Amino acid sequence: MNVSPKSSGAATRARSPRSTAEIPLADQWGRVADDLRISLIDKCNLRCTYCMPEEGMQWLPKKNLLTTSEAIRIADIGVRLLGVKDIRFTGGEPLLRRDLEEIIAGVRALHPDTSISLTTNAINLDKRVTGLANAGLTRINVSLDTIRQQTFAEITRRDRLDAVIRGIDAALTAGLDPVKVNAVMLRGVNDDQAAELLDWCLQRGLQLRFIEQMPLDASHNWARENLVSAAEIRGQISQRFRIAPHPEPRGSAPAQLWDVFNQDESPEDATPLGQVGIIASVTESFCAACSRTRITADGHIRSCLFSHEETDLLELLRDGSTDEDIARRWQSAMWNKPRAYGSDDVTLNSAEYVQPERTMSAIGG
Repeated sequence: MNVSPKSSGAATRARSPRSTAEIPLADQWGRVADDLRISLIDKCNLRCTYCMPEEGMQWLPKKNLLTTSEAIRIADIGVRLLGVKDIRFTGGEPLLRRDLEEIIAGVRALHPDTSISLTTNAINLDKRVTGLANAGLTRINVSLDTIRQQTFAEITRRDRLDAVIRGIDAALTAGLDPVKVNAVMLRGVNDDQAAELLDWCLQRGLQLRFIEQMPLDASHNWARENLVSAAEIRGQISQRFRIAPHPEPRGSAPAQLWDVFNQDESPEDATPLGQVGIIASVTESFCAACSRTRITADGHIRSCLFSHEETDLLELLRDGSTDEDIARRWQSAMWNKPRAYGSDDVTLNSAEYVQPERTMSAIGG
């Protein structure tokens, strides 16, 4: 059934016309979702201003969270029955789950060749990364918006930059490949630090991804006029580096990749220092190529990050339903995925857009 975060009574709008054996997580617009994001928890040990309020968050009850076996089962159904090729565990902060290594190891045992990644703020990663790598984690994304301690404390409301950097260094030492950094530029806070952060990442062999701030904040204060756009970010980077579009096809990747060069090298002789990605969710929509399907920490499908509808899988996981029953409900939810941004004709730039009630920490990236 399709449900909103507050309701469990709305019926599925339509059924996928084929069985799970004939077609995977396809939608009526011709897209196929093979990239699975599973949120494991809505809690976090930071309080980033674009994600959470400083106080007053209402956390999901523990009994409503996916258990170890349920998270493994969801991943298994996705890969085995529905064509999922990549799995990413998210939060909140997934390192707050004590059973994270067990979940990753369980999925790896069932699917030795599937890519398994993690999005984290890297706090305490240095203490757990060896265990995570041994369990089967292949790559990692770390959220880091600045390398300036004061700015970090302003954005996250916590003075933990040193802990994040220790986590990143530990991930590199553990051999995770690639180690990516996700950064959000905020107007008047760190919007003058894009080139500085890129330089820092290039020197360490990290793959930086800038992400436009999305209207998924808990305070609902997002405003288009405060957005630091992809075009602005490219302009800032170009003050220190020369960038050129990466020649390989983008495919369904959310990030547009750019090769980064020293400014003083001629184009004919230049070797890229690395790449930088820019995820322009607001100003340069990539909905037409979206390949993602998301499961919230309480076991609900979100076909679109900005959707107002969810489909409950947790009840099927706990009522004795078969894997095929779960796959069919999942498939039906994805068949009804909107064409763009949570509805068929409303964009994030329009006055008609209404922000979902769930925030990013509750949805999972």
